Parts: sequence; structure tokens; C-alpha cells
Amino acid sequence: MKHWETVLQCLFAIIYHGTTALQMKTIYCTISESCECDFKPDVQGLEWDLYKNLYGQHLAQEIVSEAVVGFLQKDSPDKPLVLSFHGASGTGKTFVSSILGRHLYGAAMSSPYIHQFIPTLHFPLLDRVQEYRSALKRWVEGNLTACARSIFIFDEMERMPPGVTDVLVPFLGPSHVMFRTNYRKAIYIFISTAGQEVINKLVLETRQAGKEREDIQLRDLDASLAQAVFNTKNSGFFQSRIISEKLVTCLVPFLPLSRRHVNRCTRRELCQRGECHRRDIVEAVESSLAYTPEDGQFFSNTGCKMIPAKVNFFL
Repeated sequence: MKHWETVLQCLFAIIYHGTTALQMKTIYCTISESCECDFKPDVQGLEWDLYKNLYGQHLAQEIVSEAVVGFLQKDSPDKPLVLSFHGASGTGKTFVSSILGRHLYGAAMSSPYIHQFIPTLHFPLLDRVQEYRSALKRWVEGNLTACARSIFIFDEMERMPPGVTDVLVPFLGPSHVMFRTNYRKAIYIFISTAGQEVINKLVLETRQAGKEREDIQLRDLDASLAQAVFNTKNSGFFQSRIISEKLVTCLVPFLPLSRRHVNRCTRRELCQRGECHRRDIVEAVESSLAYTPEDGQFFSNTGCKMIPAKVNFFL
């Protein structure tokens, strides 16, 4: 934070003693470009968006809502919020990260305080891990100094060179020291398909046992998912200290989507185009997708990921 901004904060604390925190922030934000002024969490909107638009993911809805609400209730958190999303492609992991951005900063991914890293773009070469680690450390430190409320999203962790993100370990715990900023206000989101086999196996066994997928609880997956993620070779979490030192606040499993969930995704896509009545398109999209296992065809191989392209094709 710039020196003059610090001085202004102190002056406002003296001049407007007794003024409400909201009034203080309003006054401060009229002359400041602090990211705290853009950080406008809409908790109710977040919870409603997850409930209404995230299909088939009762665990993710519950875990993400509770974790974010609990984190935001603390003026001075004891550690950053670290969420790690795991599950097959098309199950809603990236979708949820965009929902979080929209309800924390009012922008899905366009906020200057939301930073996304993609391995194939930012860390493509396996023989440059040390260079990537140094660059990532500098980048995170710089952005945290500029904005304590920074959000860092690491997509496709299954393609991340092992060891790169371990440079973040000091930033994710409670005891690190950073001057001029409270780094514990930051949010980190990791997105990965690592662990999907464990998740899919449990969901299939649950269905075969005649139970509802909503009967699945986090305790049924937590330990086995963490172990699977830790032992997935050639991924960013392989033998990672982030996992072994339990620096992740919540491992969030995303379950495979059934036909009815895919249909809901298709109907939503059609309604966004003013074509809610096109049941023929819904049926055509459903029939064009591949499902597993072969003897039951319960779950979509690609979740909802291919729905927009399929709707384009059939319209």
C-alpha cells in the first residue's frame, strides 16, 4: 500500500471517530484505488448461484459455501483460504471458480485481483522447474503486496510440473511474515482431475447399492482422495508438501454427472439462447454423448463440458 494511503487511513480514523465502518470505507474508497474497495463479497448471491446453477454437486455446494462464509467472517484470518477442486472434466470445477470471482469481485475472471495460472501456458517445460518456482514466488509476493485480497487460481494441476507450486507453502500457512500486507486474506484455488478415479468409484458403488448420491458425505472421500491426489504421478500435487502438511483448507470432490444433470445443463444452455422449448435438442444432445460404465451408462464421460458445442451443432 502506498505511504499516502496509509496516512489517509490514519487521518480518517482520527477525524471520523465514531463513524461506522461502512461510512469509513465509502469515504476512503472515493480517493483510493485499494482492492479492498473492489472487494464486495455477496455471500447470499454466492450461495444461491451454487444452489441454482451447479448441478449434481451437493458436496461442492455445501463445502464451498461454508468455507467461504467462514473465511469472510474473520477480519483477520489465521491463514489463507485454500480450496482444491477434484473430479472429472466437465463436472463444474472451473464453473465454481468463476462463480466465486463473480460474487467476491463482481467479475468472473476479469478483475485485476484474480490471477489464473495454466500449466501449458505458464509452466510448459519440465526442465525449468526452478525458474518457474522463482518466477511464481515473485509474482505471488508482488500481487499480495499490491492486494492482500488477491485470488490465485491454478488450473489443470494434473499438467503442472511437480514441485512448482510447493514454492507457495510458506504463503499457505499461518506463520509466514510479509511486510506491508496481510497475506492471510488471500484465496487460493487449485483445479485438478487428480483423484477422479476414487470419486467415480465411490459414486458408482453408491448407485449400485441402491443409495442416492446425496447420501455421500465428505468423510467418505476425504482420506482416500487426499492419498490419491498425493500419489498421482506427473501432476503438480505429486508428493507435494501442500498435501502432506495439510495446507489445503478443503479438498472438494466433484462427482460424475448423470444423464439428468446433463439434460439440465442442456436446458439451461438452450434457455440462455431463448430456445427453452426445444426438447428435441435436449434429446439429441443426450444421445450424442458417451457414458460409463458400458453395462450401465450411468455417467457422462465429459459432464457438461461439451454441451455448448453440441447445442450449436444441433440447433
